[in-house]
Amino acid sequence: MENVLENVIETIRKKDVLKRTVILIVALFISALVYNILLLPFNLVSGGVNGIGVIFRYMYHIDPSVIILAVLVICTLLSFIFLGPERTAGTLIACIVYPVFVELTSPLAEKFALQTQDMLLVSIFAGVLLGLSNGLIYKTGYSNGGLQIVSQILYKYFNIQISKSNLMINATIVVIGGLFFGWTMVMYAIILLYISTIVIDKVLLGISNNKAFYIITHEEKKVKDYIINSLNHSVTTFDVKGAFLEKKRTVLLAVIPSREYFRVTEGIKLIDKDVFFVVTDAYQVEGGK
Repeated sequence: MENVLENVIETIRKKDVLKRTVILIVALFISALVYNILLLPFNLVSGGVNGIGVIFRYMYHIDPSVIILAVLVICTLLSFIFLGPERTAGTLIACIVYPVFVELTSPLAEKFALQTQDMLLVSIFAGVLLGLSNGLIYKTGYSNGGLQIVSQILYKYFNIQISKSNLMINATIVVIGGLFFGWTMVMYAIILLYISTIVIDKVLLGISNNKAFYIITHEEKKVKDYIINSLNHSVTTFDVKGAFLEKKRTVLLAVIPSREYFRVTEGIKLIDKDVFFVVTDAYQVEGGK
């Protein structure tokens, strides 16, 4: 079993390497542009290595690309020591390429300087573009490294959830930024991070074109006939047992295009007024006969 899993992991790692690497480099270039055109000129501290670069430039007038490179190298070394070479390999490209792109795109900050003081507009655009670039990076299977490595180490050795430690680390950087640039900037940073998170999910999962219905009904046969014969969609059934009454029931599972949501919900409610159903987004539907 272990050999089989190793083969699967190795196959995934080698799949479309060139295509994934090109997408990664493009995404890192977008991130560098956003950093130099939207974050740095407006002192917008968004957390992570970008936020550290903004703060250190303000405090010590150090080139942000140098600070970003230093932080990424330190985090990569920590990854190699505590997480191992295999986990570290996926961060090496970002560690080298991203600081170079930050330095190369820095002249564009003056050439394409935005003539606006609308920080809300800047935060929205920065959030969308950073979400797009980070989503593309995650979709390639690579990592942009940085302080996320600290979260991975904390999870491995102290069982601290990555999401919680990520939140705490980024929140700390944003708050430190607030000490220098004002608490209004913290609010703009929160807007940026929120939008970025939403866009990352959309890039990774896409827009849901289908809904998954989990249906429990006393009119099982009629509901199945309605979905199969009237709507021309398949239904899967599986047995479950309630935790409270420990009564066995049958659950119907049907994946339906979102455009037919109304017909499904209204139809099954007409068939069984006491029907119980749960609807979730189905982002990826493939396979089956």
